Amino acid sequence: MLNVLAEFVGELRAAGLPVSMSEHIDAARAMRVIDLADRRALRDSLAATLVKDGDHLPVFYTAFDVFFADRAAPPTGDETPDGESPDGDAGSPGSGQPRGDGGGSSTPLSAEQLADLLFRALRDGDQTALNRGARAAVARYAGMEPGRPVGGTYYLYRTLRSLELDRLEARLTDERAAEDDQLAKRLARDEARARIENLKRAVERAIRERLVEDRGSSALAKSVRKPLPEDLDVMHANREELAQLERALRPLSRKLATRLARRRRRRRRGPVDLRHTVRRSLSTGGVPLDLRFKPPRPAKPEIVVIADVSGSVASFARFTLHLVHAISSQFSKVRSFVFVDGLDEVTDYFDGVDDPAVAVARINAEADVVAFDGHSDYGRALLSFHERFAKDVTRRTTVLILGDGRNNYHQAHAEVVADLASRARNVFWLNPEPASYWNSGDSIIDQYAPYCDRVVECRTLRQLEAFVGGLS
Repeated sequence: MLNVLAEFVGELRAAGLPVSMSEHIDAARAMRVIDLADRRALRDSLAATLVKDGDHLPVFYTAFDVFFADRAAPPTGDETPDGESPDGDAGSPGSGQPRGDGGGSSTPLSAEQLADLLFRALRDGDQTALNRGARAAVARYAGMEPGRPVGGTYYLYRTLRSLELDRLEARLTDERAAEDDQLAKRLARDEARARIENLKRAVERAIRERLVEDRGSSALAKSVRKPLPEDLDVMHANREELAQLERALRPLSRKLATRLARRRRRRRRGPVDLRHTVRRSLSTGGVPLDLRFKPPRPAKPEIVVIADVSGSVASFARFTLHLVHAISSQFSKVRSFVFVDGLDEVTDYFDGVDDPAVAVARINAEADVVAFDGHSDYGRALLSFHERFAKDVTRRTTVLILGDGRNNYHQAHAEVVADLASRARNVFWLNPEPASYWNSGDSIIDQYAPYCDRVVECRTLRQLEAFVGGLS
């Protein structure tokens, strides 16, 4: 079991969870004092010792289901009509049950018996019976074949399609609510929908159990590994993943603000004070053994953000603006500009707003960023910024340009970035596309890159955190 725990911890680290050696030891000690046959107690104990962030729990649960999967088969002929075996659980793997060919009968239960078993389990909230029913459904409908290199999503789709979940949900709703009570019917529908989601998770777990049996835990873990919220690709995140990113932004901004403030406080020494150093060296024959320093004057940088908010990179711009303004107290000034083919300053949208997400929502609705055809035009937008605001860029200013550099074959006007670089302290370009995509198609990053201090691939919150954390 300790070897399994070591492999499990290795998978968590590979997925990005920060698991230390001491936490690994704590988990091993916890396993000595709990009943290892109690899967829930084992899962909760490992979660308590290995997970420090609630947003990391979905990744933990996925890995746990792989490395500590139940080794159970679908219901057999020895079971009672209610689907309960004499020992209270299903048989062991390798009991000779056929795997199924996707078409039908690979379990003693008929389709009607299986549907009835699942309905009763959902109606009564019987998780044990639901798990047995899920295994039986996978055996009947998934069509799993040993050694076949097919992902679990394919088997999940085949199983759920055959279970007719809409009909099952309607049956649960009608069971729990009267026809004439609309409120009760709505509540019953919500409850039924939640229980159907529980069934889907049970089916997914059952598929993983069979895949673990076939391929082994380590091989399967790589194929079902879920990224942490901070490692999600912002540009390609779905609605649920975007919600995870929103939840991760607030604690991330607090952590970054604390880190920047601490780093600035630690700068206790200013530049070398040559006059005092020379005077101090008179006692050593003019050899400056003891350097003297001027008092520190830590200056907060000014930040100017110029963000492309066209459809392709809008999510990335939104999260970056949100993060920069959430830690704006660590900068002397933050000014924000957004563009598509027209440019608009949106700094005022953040004034007096406690939650930057509110200001970002206003930007999406109110900012005047379309001047012509509504397609990204970096050259026109940068030229507009230069004509109107270049005089405000000084040696204390750090300019951040956010976008993929895809200019729809318009003129680049790279000389604008060159002039900003001569005026500003730094010019950084944050690109949410993979570096391998740069300078392909209508991307013109190579025309701007010579005038930027750095062009940074910035696709995830982790990469964004690493960059912003170094701006002090």
